[in-house]
Amino acid sequence: MWQVTRSGPRSQLASADTAADLMQSTARNILILSSTFLLAIAIVLSGNSESRVMMRMFASMLILAASSLAAYRLLARRYALAQLVWQSGLAVALTLAMRLLDQPYVALTFALLPLVAMVTVGWAGALLSEAAVLAAAWWAASPAFGLPLPPALALAIPIAGAFAGLLGRAVVGPLLAVTEWSLSGFEQANRHLEEAREQRLELIMAREDLLKANRELARLSDRLKALQRIAEEARQAKAEFVANVSHELRTPLNMIIGFTDIIARSPQVYGGRLPASLLTDIAAVRRNSQHLADLVNDVLDLSQVEAGRMALNREWTALADVIEAAMAAVRALFDSKGLYLRAAVEPHLPQVFCDETRIREVLINLLSNAGRFTERGGVDIRCERTGNEIIISAADTGPGIAVKDQARIFAPFQQVDSTTRRRYGGSGLGLTISKQFVEMHGGRMWLESPLEPAGGGANGTGTRISFALPVELPLSDEAVAGVRRALTPDDEMGFLARTRPARLPPSRLTPRLVVLEKEETLQRLLTRYLPDVECTVVRTIEAAVEELSRSPAQALVVNASPLEAVPPSALTALPYGTPAVSCWVPGEDEAARRLGVVRYLVKPLASARLLSELAALGDDIKTVLIVDDEPDELHLFARMLEADARGYRILQVTNGQRALAMLRSRQPDVMLLDLVMAGVDGFQVLEEKGRDPLIRDIPVIVISSRDPTGDPVISNMLTVTHGLGFSVRNLLATIQAISTILVPSAQTGEETGR
Repeated sequence: MWQVTRSGPRSQLASADTAADLMQSTARNILILSSTFLLAIAIVLSGNSESRVMMRMFASMLILAASSLAAYRLLARRYALAQLVWQSGLAVALTLAMRLLDQPYVALTFALLPLVAMVTVGWAGALLSEAAVLAAAWWAASPAFGLPLPPALALAIPIAGAFAGLLGRAVVGPLLAVTEWSLSGFEQANRHLEEAREQRLELIMAREDLLKANRELARLSDRLKALQRIAEEARQAKAEFVANVSHELRTPLNMIIGFTDIIARSPQVYGGRLPASLLTDIAAVRRNSQHLADLVNDVLDLSQVEAGRMALNREWTALADVIEAAMAAVRALFDSKGLYLRAAVEPHLPQVFCDETRIREVLINLLSNAGRFTERGGVDIRCERTGNEIIISAADTGPGIAVKDQARIFAPFQQVDSTTRRRYGGSGLGLTISKQFVEMHGGRMWLESPLEPAGGGANGTGTRISFALPVELPLSDEAVAGVRRALTPDDEMGFLARTRPARLPPSRLTPRLVVLEKEETLQRLLTRYLPDVECTVVRTIEAAVEELSRSPAQALVVNASPLEAVPPSALTALPYGTPAVSCWVPGEDEAARRLGVVRYLVKPLASARLLSELAALGDDIKTVLIVDDEPDELHLFARMLEADARGYRILQVTNGQRALAMLRSRQPDVMLLDLVMAGVDGFQVLEEKGRDPLIRDIPVIVISSRDPTGDPVISNMLTVTHGLGFSVRNLLATIQAISTILVPSAQTGEETGR
């Protein structure tokens, strides 16, 4: 046992401690049992002896007891020394007992020492004990011992000791194997226990991390719900803001455009011939107010674009015309300050695919800034082509901009210093918005200043702001070489190979959509937000089939209400297997149908449009009732009607209650109705009118600043039909593409708007 403990790895402390405890327990039991037995035998044998002998036996018993006690105490600390002390004391006590009792056969108990040593120490102890027994037997057989042992007994003692040792080995060997196996199993179980403890610790830590992460997710979920609620409130506030802006901005713009249009088209309404200079000024006012109306429409369109970017209505544009229009818009400012405004445009410039309104606004902003900041001299505009770009620059002779201020000149709400706004006005947003417009076209804008160094001051004079717009170049010669006419007449087979390039310009392949709708609502959205897509509008499914047969398209887009939906059988038999996409984007006609009116017109409204709608009602229309809570609007519409040769009789009221009374009393032929009014609004007027049989049939034309397509959500239905059917791959790809677009995600790609 002791050898097993000594031979084990020093790192296996748990098993070593267990083996040591087992070994000490075994040795302790053998020590106690053998000592008690020997003491009992000694007492029995000395019972009939003389007192002198009994005293000597008592001394030997004390030696045995002392050695046993000392060995017992040393077992836990010095195991080998304890065994040596115990067996030495036992040998001395047995020798004294043999001499005192004059019993040679007591020496046979020496044979037990190798057995005890084998059990408690192992082979080494047994061999050492056997050697001691052999020596003791030899010494006891000599005459010097005083009580010589018989030779046979002296020979039998070491033989019995060897036999006892072998017997101990035979008995203890399997026990040692079992003990070693048990210790190995214990060590393995202990190792597994340690691994289980470590894994349990890791699980506890992972659980704590998961609980912490769960708490963080719960907090983030609450925050997300709060942010979602805030976003929803912001969306609703934006929708309300857009509705208010639609009314508050379009109403005055309608007044400006309407009156200037009447003055320019029908000056006789004002009793005579108007001066040409006045008509020129009126034309400038109308042109700029129309430009402002276009910008208002874009602001309203901006609220519909979830990506938050302004839409571009691109078309092929001659920049010379845009520059001329911008110069005409700011000419009055330059003339009032005595400044020159000159333009140098390179001849034969190609047209640019851009949003004319945006580029004109950029130019007007640059020229307005230059005119406001320039006191002497003027502004020179240059437009020239450089490589694949057309560069437009505006250089003034005003004060230059210091280098330290140039870095923030394009930042929002930034001006050179605090006195600039008080002296020249402005909000500091013009250059920021202009730069964004240019970059949306794929261009760039930059600043150069000063153009002329100062004579000794900190700043020079003159500033040039330039921007570049990309130009789409024709194909290279290698690409053009592939676009050749392959055959011409007059060779031996009736054709002759042609080697020169075709003189026709290379065609530019663009996506094409055929749009089936009664109005132009969806076509207007597609043209504005998908400028690179060719849209062809048809009114009937037969015309759509004919158009697709004439020229293939990527898809047929059907904009129809559920009540007027095209039969599925017609969509599955389209030419060339063209897929069909069906949706429902209501326009002015649908708004009119829902309200039960003849037409729905959106401000600002030109007089020609109003008069054409009245004329479409027939020649029986003589009396027109105008209902609007804005006196200026009443005056404007009255002027429009007075300018017409039909000679309408005009009735005017400023609220819905009086409109109902006038309908019942005067029975007008048609009513022009505004929807947004204080008190009884236009919706209530229509509802009350529909309940009264006397006035129910009077036609109504709604004139409102509310755009029926101005809601944040314009359609709640989308259907895809493919006549050739969907394969598994196409079906899964279609589902994935649509779900990716419709489901908002933090990782969804960035939405773009043009």
